[in-house]
Amino acid sequence: MSLLQPGQPAPSFSATDQDGKTVTLDEYRGKKVILYFYPKDDTPGCTREACAFRDNFPNFKKIHVEVLGVSVDGDKSHRKFADKLGLPFRLVADPGKTIVEAYGVWGKKKFMGKEYMGTNRVTYLIDEQGMIEHVWPKVKPEGHAEELLHYLQQ
Repeated sequence: MSLLQPGQPAPSFSATDQDGKTVTLDEYRGKKVILYFYPKDDTPGCTREACAFRDNFPNFKKIHVEVLGVSVDGDKSHRKFADKLGLPFRLVADPGKTIVEAYGVWGKKKFMGKEYMGTNRVTYLIDEQGMIEHVWPKVKPEGHAEELLHYLQQ
């Protein structure tokens, strides 16, 4: 797993969201974007993280920051997850793993002594020009949205 670094251009992508609509990074040019990668829809940590972004979403909107969640789940899974939690932001479907690989978040993980390949919980802040501004490499779901807000409001 080799993460992108601040100052590097954020890889552009075109994928679908939970509504099956095309989403590209380029459409957010001119705005800051929180691009957060999470392992799987409807799992405990991912639910806590998504709910924190949902609860803080009005604060992100106030400072003109977009939030995009990305996992390798498909758009139907994303739709159920977004409906269940009332998520006001877009979830990007990456079942082909092109985005997770471009951003260096796909890699070896360990759980209960077993090694497997999966999406690491990483967040990128992308600036208005499409460059990586900041990277949070080992995200803990609790308090992460607040941590981002604190960083953005400095």
